[in-house]
Amino acid sequence: MKRRIYGIETEYGLLIKEEDFKYGPIDVAVRVKNHIFDKKQGVLDLHYRANDEPPGNGGFLVNGGRVYLDMGHLEYASPECSNLTDLVTFDRAGDMVVQEALEDLGWGDQVAFIKNNVDLETNATFGCHENYLVSRAFQFDNRENLRLLASFLVTRQIYAGAGRTGACNPQPFRDWDDIHQAKKDTEEVHFQLSQRADHIPNEFYRWVQYNRAIVNTRDEPLSDPSKYRRIHLLVGDSNMSEFATALKMGTTSLMMELIELGVANPDWILADSVAAMRSISRDQDFKWHIQMRDGNQSTALELQWEMLKTAKEYLAGANADADWVIEAWESVLTDLPKGPEHLIGRVDWAAKYWLLTEFMETENLGWKDPWVKSLDLEYHNLNRNVGLYWGLEETGDANRKTTDAAVEHAKHNPPRGTRADGRGELVKRLVESQTGYLIDWIGFRLNKEEPFLMLDPFVSYKKDIKAYLERMDLQQPFDRDSFFR
Repeated sequence: MKRRIYGIETEYGLLIKEEDFKYGPIDVAVRVKNHIFDKKQGVLDLHYRANDEPPGNGGFLVNGGRVYLDMGHLEYASPECSNLTDLVTFDRAGDMVVQEALEDLGWGDQVAFIKNNVDLETNATFGCHENYLVSRAFQFDNRENLRLLASFLVTRQIYAGAGRTGACNPQPFRDWDDIHQAKKDTEEVHFQLSQRADHIPNEFYRWVQYNRAIVNTRDEPLSDPSKYRRIHLLVGDSNMSEFATALKMGTTSLMMELIELGVANPDWILADSVAAMRSISRDQDFKWHIQMRDGNQSTALELQWEMLKTAKEYLAGANADADWVIEAWESVLTDLPKGPEHLIGRVDWAAKYWLLTEFMETENLGWKDPWVKSLDLEYHNLNRNVGLYWGLEETGDANRKTTDAAVEHAKHNPPRGTRADGRGELVKRLVESQTGYLIDWIGFRLNKEEPFLMLDPFVSYKKDIKAYLERMDLQQPFDRDSFFR
């Protein structure tokens, strides 16, 4: 398994539980964001990052990650991580930073941050964006490679999906479908594997909003463009399970490596990946039938087995992460036919399905009961006192990839082995300074000094940044007019 840089961006849902609460969702998100920076857990941007990201909209944290507002949602971007354990740890650290700020404000009982991807009332969707650094030599513009990756992403939902009740048709199934949707969806769907399947109308597309795609083709490396490319995926669900997060990201990385090696089988390509995405998610019998491009019939499970066997042949023994992924992948594929109850703690949709069906049987409820919809959301509640997922951790039924102590450390310290280490050092110093600054993923600028570039995500830059800061007057007052002139 090649050295990778991973990152996850999480847009949080926000649920106000108290009917006459004094603030609306966007106001709450703004105040939580401000509180995080008031606590000196990071520094707010002093500059425009884009037209919709004015100064103060967000900023970088002392752990090298970032918190900001995106279309009214509070979003956390993890720092760059070089292994799956760090990735899971820093993803969870972001959850805790956001939840603790909410509780600090005294709103823990009235407001909930929901780590999911769909508003069950309006059917609006919000994302979990996965980031993988690959070599610039990766033939990402090759359509056959994109179709292979799409086939994997569509079928991995059988273990990576977070599950949801109900279904929706928020937009035309394809760009060329009837925009008025005269034919309404009459399919009865009680439960789905994926929260994003209904919101992905394209196989490939470069933009991330509205015309979402299974494979996003935008080329924004956030690193040296001559060496690297960042593959930015938005097709997946936000996972509560640490095991599921690591498996999702790890298997995707292995699939990319199979494509890079030229050993991914063209016979894996689906006839229609977008249609398969929806049909797999909505299959109430969990059979997950698919049609391949060559006309053969198969299932998502069988296709994933073929991909796993190839990964074992070419990548087993490469490093500890690769071996963990292959073992975990095999264990889940083996247990999927046994039923959701055999996947609790490892696969989010299965744990949710089991919890909901047990509850419905006990209370004699149906899938459309509002109580069931409410519990769907509560599975993703970041509040450990009420969130359903946390009960699995308390009983030891959740397979963990990190520890509470490691997560606590990750709230205040960056990961080692990537440029996030140097960025975290910079932010810690700037928290106590008065100087002007401009920070981005690829570098920073202080006062009117020349920019300090950090183009290689695999390099820490920490020693160089410390030396750079030693010769700077960090108490020089910030002069906006002079700084941006």
